[in-house]
Amino acid sequence: MIKLCIFFISVMIFSSCSLKENVKVQANEKSFVDEDTYILFALRAEQVNDNKSASELFTTLYEKSDKQEYIYRSLENDLLARENEILIKRVDKLQTEHAFDLRLLRYKVVALFELNRLDEAIKLSVELASKTKIPNDYLLTSDIYIKRQEFDLAVKYLESAYVKENNEKILDKMSIILYVNLGRKKEAIAHLETYSRMLGCSKLICLRLIAFYSNDNNIDGLLATYLRLYEFDTSPKVAKKIIQIYTYKQDYKGLTAFLEESKSNDEGLLQLYSSLKYYDKAYVLASKLYSKTLNLDYLGQSAIYEYESAQNKSSKVLLKSVITKLEKVIQVKNQTIYLNYLGYILIDHEVDVKKGMSYIDRVLILQPKSAFYLDSKAWGYYKLGKCKKADKLIKEVAQMEGGDDPEVKVHIKKINECLKKIKGKKRK
Repeated sequence: MIKLCIFFISVMIFSSCSLKENVKVQANEKSFVDEDTYILFALRAEQVNDNKSASELFTTLYEKSDKQEYIYRSLENDLLARENEILIKRVDKLQTEHAFDLRLLRYKVVALFELNRLDEAIKLSVELASKTKIPNDYLLTSDIYIKRQEFDLAVKYLESAYVKENNEKILDKMSIILYVNLGRKKEAIAHLETYSRMLGCSKLICLRLIAFYSNDNNIDGLLATYLRLYEFDTSPKVAKKIIQIYTYKQDYKGLTAFLEESKSNDEGLLQLYSSLKYYDKAYVLASKLYSKTLNLDYLGQSAIYEYESAQNKSSKVLLKSVITKLEKVIQVKNQTIYLNYLGYILIDHEVDVKKGMSYIDRVLILQPKSAFYLDSKAWGYYKLGKCKKADKLIKEVAQMEGGDDPEVKVHIKKINECLKKIKGKKRK
């Protein structure tokens, strides 16, 4: 309640009717000798949260100076000190003795609210709002209706405040009541979306839409809002959410476009290019990442994508580039993917079959039961003309998981053709 009380006080400082009919002294003029001393003591009391003493000091200042700002400050300290009963009596007396003051009425409404005397508070608050038509008075009235759980009326006054002032905090408060308390979910979202499109999706509005769309499991609405949020909040957290939603939707085209434009996750984009077989783009990005980080994994990947994206895979220039890169990588990284790729290229293009086989042997030490790598070795035997060894090994591969791979089937066919040629020569 203290925070709510402070909020009410903070919104009350705006123009109102004068408490004293005849103010003899200007606000910036000293009214009596010790005025500055009293002010210092009062401010110090506020600083140490001794609001009761502060109220008394400001009352003395008011009585000695006829400056109405002192009585307002005194009453604000009464609220902070939770001297609500005392404040109500003081306001009633002041209103009787002097001209009717709307600002004093606001203080009384807040005090009644704090005391949970809601019937009295709402009567005065409605009267106040009808006279001033000020947004803050509409908000004060709506808060009382909320506490009374009269949500339709609370929304009515929030709408009145919002019409006067397109304040996103008012809209947010109104949307919560519509969505949570009244179940008017579509209306709540429509208000937020309208604000978003007309005035921009601020962080507050975007996050509220995200909460509602998430609760409704509206994936498209969620994605659209996160994308709007990312326009001004490019944090990794927001980018990660967008990536997750695109992935959930299996919208890889949209995800690719987002990652390309935002540059928020180049590593993820590289993996995406690879899975979508956009090898030309993957090659460019991997090369860029290697230049930026000098990470040899990116050099190895760039070599692979360079080869996969090439139209003429037998080009000597291409092969030299790819082999040079991979040889540089395996000098440091003893990883199967690079060893096998280098070995297979040396074998398949007959650049150096025996050297290629030596790389495959290094791979098989690490993963001896891999159909993928055993196939490379069988292909090496084939290229060396050792078709019987190739046939024996490829038959093992055919029985393993991955043995139905199209490339394995091509190898089986070629090895069988080689065996037939050998048998044909023997018959001759």
